[in-house]
Amino acid sequence: MTAGIALAVAVMAIALAFDFTNGFHDAANAIATAVSTRALRPRAALTMAALMNLVGALMGTAVAETIATQIVNLGGLEQHEQLSIVLAALLGAITWNLVTWWFGLPSSSSHALIGGLAGAGLGAVMIQWQDVTVEWGKIGEKVLIPMVASPAIGFTLAFFGMVAVLWIFRHSSPHKTMKRFRVAQIGSAAALALGHGLQDAQKTMGVIFMASIAVGWSEAGDPIPFWIKALAASAISAGTYSGGWRIMRTLGRKVIQVDPARGFVAEATGAIVLYLAAFTPIHAPISTTHTITSAIMGVGATRSLSAVRWGVAKNIVTAWVLTIPAAGATAILFFFATQLIGGLF
Repeated sequence: MTAGIALAVAVMAIALAFDFTNGFHDAANAIATAVSTRALRPRAALTMAALMNLVGALMGTAVAETIATQIVNLGGLEQHEQLSIVLAALLGAITWNLVTWWFGLPSSSSHALIGGLAGAGLGAVMIQWQDVTVEWGKIGEKVLIPMVASPAIGFTLAFFGMVAVLWIFRHSSPHKTMKRFRVAQIGSAAALALGHGLQDAQKTMGVIFMASIAVGWSEAGDPIPFWIKALAASAISAGTYSGGWRIMRTLGRKVIQVDPARGFVAEATGAIVLYLAAFTPIHAPISTTHTITSAIMGVGATRSLSAVRWGVAKNIVTAWVLTIPAAGATAILFFFATQLIGGLF
C-alpha cells in the first residue's frame, strides 16, 4: 500500500469516526421529545432512530455533493495536500463535537464539519498554497443564510402548527387527545430520524468522496459510489444507537417540558424543514439540531413565553454561533500540526 493510499484510508476511517460521533451527538434530535413524553422507551427509540438514519442516509446525495465541491476547492493540489486538509477538517469537527457533547449542548455536527473544512482550507491559504480556494460566497449562500433561516422557519411553523392543533382539539378530552398524540409521536420521531440520516450522513459521504477523488478512486464529476453511501449510513446509524443521553436531557426537559401534542408538532415541523432543504434546488446542508431545537421553542412559546427556559436557550444559541469559527480555528491548528509532523518526516 502506497503512502497516499494509506493516508486516504486513514482519512476515511477518521471520517467514519466523525460520522459515529455525529450519530451519538445528534441521537437526541429525533427522539428526545418522544422519550420525555414516554411515547417510546429509550432503547426502542434509539433502535428506531438508528434504522431510520440508515434508510435516510441512502435516499440521496445532493447535500453530499455540496460538501464535496462547494465549501473548499482543492482541485489543483497534490494528493497528500488534499488529504491533509480533509484530515485537519475532520479532527477540528470531531474535537468540537466532543466538547459540546461533554457540556450537553446540542450544537451542529454539520456546521462543525463545514467550519473544519473552511478552517483547514484557510490554513492552506495562510501558508500560500496557491491552488486552494475557500468558497466564501457558496458558504454564505449554502450555509450561513440557511443557518439563520432554518431555525426561524422551524420556530414559526411549530408555533402556528401548535396554535392550529390547540384550536382543532379545543373541545376534545385532554386525556384521550394526549394518548393519541403519544402514538402519533412514534411516526413523527421516525420521520425526523429519517430526515437526520438524509441530511447528516451525506456530509460524511461528501468528505469520504473528497478523499476518494484525491487518490484517484473517483472523478470529481462522478456520482457518489454506493460503497461510500453504505459506509457513511452504517457509521451514523451505529453512533445513533449508542445514544447521546446528555444532550437528550437538554432537549427533552431543560428547554421546556414537552407534552405529546407539542412533541408531535415539533418533530413533524423539524422533519418538514429537513426534507425541504435536502430536496429543493438549494440542497442546503442545514442543521438537524438547530431545526428541532427551534421547533421545540416554537411549540413551547404557545404555552407562554415564560414557559421556555430562555437561559438554556441562550446557551444553546451561543454554541450555534461559536460552532463554525471554533471548529474552523481548531482545524487550522490541526492543519499546521499535520504540516509540522509531515515536515519532520
